[in-house]
Amino acid sequence: MRITRQHKEMAIHGSFFAIASTSILVLTLIMFFLIFEGLPIFQKVSFTDFIFGQYWYPTDDPPDFGIFPMIVGSLAVTVLSSCIAIPLGLMTAIYLAEIATPRMRGIIKPLVEMLQALPSVVIGFFGMVVVAPMLQEWFGIATGLNLFNASVMLAFMAVPTITSIAEDAIYSVPEELRAASLALGATKWQTIANVVVPASLSGISTAVILGMARSIGETIVVLMVAGGAAMIPGSIFDPVRPMPASIAAEMAEAPYQSDHYYALFATAMVLFMFTLIFNILAAYVAEKKKQTGTASL
Repeated sequence: MRITRQHKEMAIHGSFFAIASTSILVLTLIMFFLIFEGLPIFQKVSFTDFIFGQYWYPTDDPPDFGIFPMIVGSLAVTVLSSCIAIPLGLMTAIYLAEIATPRMRGIIKPLVEMLQALPSVVIGFFGMVVVAPMLQEWFGIATGLNLFNASVMLAFMAVPTITSIAEDAIYSVPEELRAASLALGATKWQTIANVVVPASLSGISTAVILGMARSIGETIVVLMVAGGAAMIPGSIFDPVRPMPASIAAEMAEAPYQSDHYYALFATAMVLFMFTLIFNILAAYVAEKKKQTGTASL
């Protein structure tokens, strides 16, 4: 039996639809699993006390299940790492797309992307063995395992993501925009600042948001170098305990279906909502500021 072209296209369409549906189904199942395992803790502690509670002592009698210090720690690490990674990533992307020669671009871009291939545990080990003693010596602090150390390590991990996505967005700006700007007498730097960057703002915004999402969801690095103290930091050199680190450190020792177990899954629910919001925001910004040709600039 001869398969017509229409049947082939229908089969291909069905295959792609099935693959996309599988991804959505897996994400939905993960979300329902987190909700199913996390909700029982709210029979023992109110939602307000869980989110805004100041103390996390899950094995005490009676236990305390307050994750506010961990939420603050996660947000502090994300914000500080973003303050480091965003300028580095964007400047590197602009250099690679607009300034570097093809030969130099061919050398630097693989080196930047190589950072993304480094295992998290290697970066965490570097922060623990090399960076932590340096911070103690330079700043005279009690421990080098703190908020600043974790932020620097997460920034190294976020830079390749920001650079790669932003560089592709800048590189895809239509060449006639650059030519028109230069023809009107603008310098190369004025063209980059006033034409190229605004035209690629959708991709740049997506790169920034996804880089921040990478930081807030990272586990091994913050587990190794953040200090592990579930308290609200008073400075960038105080130890913190972000949500991923707490989940990774305690899940293995929490008795199955205990209050501690349910509290960790509820913490994972909160972390999941943060990452979901970042991704929804990235999709919204990418669609809102989409550049279609030269007319919408």
